[in-house]
Amino acid sequence: MAASYLGSTMVAVEEKEKVSANGVPLFKHTVTKLDEKMDKEVVHEFGGPVGVCAMMLGFPSLMYYFWVCLEYHQGKLITPSYSLEGIQSFVLDDIIHKVVTGAFPHLLAIKIYMGFVLYSAICAYTLPGPVVEGLGLPSLKGKKLKYLCNGLSFWYLTLVLSAVFHYTGIFRLTLIIDNFGSIMSVAIIWGFTMSILVYVISGIMGKHHRMSGNFFYDFFMGACLNPRIGHLDLKMWAETRVPWPVLFYISVSCALKQYESKGYVSAPTAFMVLAHFLYVNACQKGEECIPTSWDIFYEKDGFMLIFWNMAGVPFTYCMSSIYLIKSEQATGISITHSLPYTIFLYILLLVGYYVFDTGNSQKNRFRMEQNGSFMTRKAFPQLPWGHLKNPSFIRTEHGNLLLTDGWWGIARKPHYTADLMMSISWGLITGFGSFLPYFYFCFFVFVLTHRVSRDMERCAKKYGKDWDRYCERVPYIFIPYVF
Repeated sequence: MAASYLGSTMVAVEEKEKVSANGVPLFKHTVTKLDEKMDKEVVHEFGGPVGVCAMMLGFPSLMYYFWVCLEYHQGKLITPSYSLEGIQSFVLDDIIHKVVTGAFPHLLAIKIYMGFVLYSAICAYTLPGPVVEGLGLPSLKGKKLKYLCNGLSFWYLTLVLSAVFHYTGIFRLTLIIDNFGSIMSVAIIWGFTMSILVYVISGIMGKHHRMSGNFFYDFFMGACLNPRIGHLDLKMWAETRVPWPVLFYISVSCALKQYESKGYVSAPTAFMVLAHFLYVNACQKGEECIPTSWDIFYEKDGFMLIFWNMAGVPFTYCMSSIYLIKSEQATGISITHSLPYTIFLYILLLVGYYVFDTGNSQKNRFRMEQNGSFMTRKAFPQLPWGHLKNPSFIRTEHGNLLLTDGWWGIARKPHYTADLMMSISWGLITGFGSFLPYFYFCFFVFVLTHRVSRDMERCAKKYGKDWDRYCERVPYIFIPYVF
């Protein structure tokens, strides 16, 4: 007879209940009235229509401001003088003029960025890989969509092709950093364009979902839950196949540029290449876990996800890499640190990555076992403790199981803690000469705190008293005995 854990008490499970080989009961998903209610519920976030309009204008403006600070001021945050003429000169001369002259979306930049976008979409559609079912969607009466998870073959193919193209001269990867501002402009334009296309086409096809009635808010949050071209899920493709590989190649481009000019790659620059490689590799090797994640299951595909994946992630999370190369080009001196400090940061990065990789793996493989979609893969690297054997959990009246084992028995959001460990290391490796390398960490603190509050509120509504028992069993959110 199979068994599950409710707190510390053994609860017998019906003999006929199906369980995985690992002892995890399969979740027989039946869409309840509560599921349908919560799936249709519109909650105004980010300050409502006014707040999201400010963010849609503010995101690209902030990206250009950061680019100007890095390109022309070695990462120093510039400010206008406190006068009408000073503000006007700051906006027109210091920002707009420099953007128009230095970051214009020329043809080469279009070929580089849009060529990669098209290439990644073709790979996502055609390359071989396992097909995984997502969670049952209330909007589709519990139907599970299928996802082709060929990220690993895409990733290895891309690594090989990029090395061949660079060393044969077909496409020198240093062109990325040489045209960074213009490529960023193309990404910004594409972020808006794709957001508009998804919104309009999903409306024409009658696939708008969970709409508030306010155009600006719905455009930002999204209108369609699962936009697809054939079997290509656009939301999953945009989340994994564009932002992280582009981010990685920006860092690779910086490293190659440094090698060409200095004849070596410094420890901080190599650190950023390693950091971004680990992140993108984790996304591709564990792609089969993503269909059961919150973004795929619940979040709609709007400006918030599309723009941030197409432009925001690759061109703001790269600040450390860009700062290192721009500082070197301005001063002629590479940023370096003492050996103990450098070793400490490499250890911090690797420990953070270990918790991030195994934490995500534990949670998503547990979900996959409930979903009946679990599979064993040998993608590199498979880290110890990535799959929990006979995990403990809390069974809810809703039917879902809440994991209380592994990292998830220590904290409710261990993968967020790991994300913050890695992100602060990205800043610390650059020293303390600029705030910009720390933007990613500061931004992540805000984003993850917001996501935690949303998640806690939703889980409290969904699980009721079972959620209270879970919080008693796992009282800490990020750091045990601290918070």
